[in-house]
Amino acid sequence: MALTLRDLAAERSLGLRVLAGEAALDRPIGWVHPTELIDPQAFLEGGELLLTTGLALDERTSPAYVRGLVDAGVAGVGFGVGLSHGQVPRALVGTAAEVGLPLLEVPKRTPFIAITRAVSRAVAADEYAALVRTGRGQQELTRTAVGKSGVGGVVRKLARLVDGWVVLFDASGTVTEAAPASARGHVEGLRGELEHLRAGTRLTVLGEYEVALQTLDTRTRGVLAVGTEGPLDTAGQHIVNTAVSLLSLALEQNRAQSAALRDLRTGLVELLAQRQNALALGVMTTVWGGAPEPPWSVLAFVGPLAARRALHDTLDADTVAEDVFFAHSGSAVLVFGAARQEDQVLAAAARIGGLHGGLVEKVSLVDFATVAEQATHAASSAQEQRVPLVRYAEHVGAGLLELVEPGVAQAFAARALTPLRRHDETGRGDLVESLRCWLEHHGHWDNAATRLGVHRHTLRNRMRKVEELTGRSLDSPGVRAELWLALQLG
Repeated sequence: MALTLRDLAAERSLGLRVLAGEAALDRPIGWVHPTELIDPQAFLEGGELLLTTGLALDERTSPAYVRGLVDAGVAGVGFGVGLSHGQVPRALVGTAAEVGLPLLEVPKRTPFIAITRAVSRAVAADEYAALVRTGRGQQELTRTAVGKSGVGGVVRKLARLVDGWVVLFDASGTVTEAAPASARGHVEGLRGELEHLRAGTRLTVLGEYEVALQTLDTRTRGVLAVGTEGPLDTAGQHIVNTAVSLLSLALEQNRAQSAALRDLRTGLVELLAQRQNALALGVMTTVWGGAPEPPWSVLAFVGPLAARRALHDTLDADTVAEDVFFAHSGSAVLVFGAARQEDQVLAAAARIGGLHGGLVEKVSLVDFATVAEQATHAASSAQEQRVPLVRYAEHVGAGLLELVEPGVAQAFAARALTPLRRHDETGRGDLVESLRCWLEHHGHWDNAATRLGVHRHTLRNRMRKVEELTGRSLDSPGVRAELWLALQLG
């Protein structure tokens, strides 16, 4: 704590006597400056205790001299008696009392160097104390940052170290951490300042608090607000700078971790789609303690690329992601998770707009690959119907499918579709999807061809190839029904 004029006057060994300005004795002393100049303002920075014997002063010049020192911002004046003057000039005492400038009488037995040494020792002690406080504060913040409490712990620790309040904003201006909890009450008062802050530091006053706003690094683009009842001292500024560096690093690590978890979720959905169920569930168990609680469901969303990306990013940032796995696969976003999360995911898609969803309920992970295709087809149907959501059970008629034993159904589908899939694997066409689209459009050539992005004659040639490979005529309603059923099962 800085040495004040009151502290200095209380040192009996110096024998100082207060003649004026007692109400301002709590001013801190920045340094000591002895001078006999009649106008020393050019050599002062403010905050000094000026020492003089009044060599060039008399009753006439004293008032202007005192007012000049007030303009220079000195902390006070020490007037040495017994040399140039037997006592302090009355005009100097009167003017000092009038303007509230502390005036100390220095006896002849007290050399000015004794006062300089006393102040120097105090300044050195303050600097050492600030250095120790800075070092300890930096150590405490660092230990907190690498501990389990993370970003929130750093914010709470910083608030205690500066004896104030701290608010951490993300790039959008949303409060992510605040300490103590009452600090959130200052947020609205800072909105205008946040809008003007692009980089660096901005100081402002909010009620009884002085607030330092400091941006974090350019990648996280967050802002740290620190409010204290007075200006931060040097140690406080160093501690805040340390917190900014640690928070920037921690948030960048969080961002990288979030990106890694997003990629992991995408990879797990892709593993399930490739029927690598054991591997996918093993990873889920290791990282999250297991798959979401059943019953499970799968949602697929189709729509403009920008909307699909927005949904993927929203799920990545939303708390719903704790129980949901999702991937941007092909022309759709696939979402797998507990059935209870359906409403949250659908609400997120509705907020974005332009998306159409397909939902498959009561999912078996064994058949995830088939389910993902079913959800995507239901989403495509929703897009064609211009409705937000189509449930797959309603799309294909769940009552009929539930009558078929799963093993028999799979065998039936494989027998009907294997020739077509073998043909597609050679790269000579896309018979399975073309057949599915043609059946979905009830045999309307132009609508189905437009949907597939091919000429109607190309589609006719593909359907003739389907008849050739299956040995069945698509003119038969029964054949079309069997092939549609096989497509839903396989």
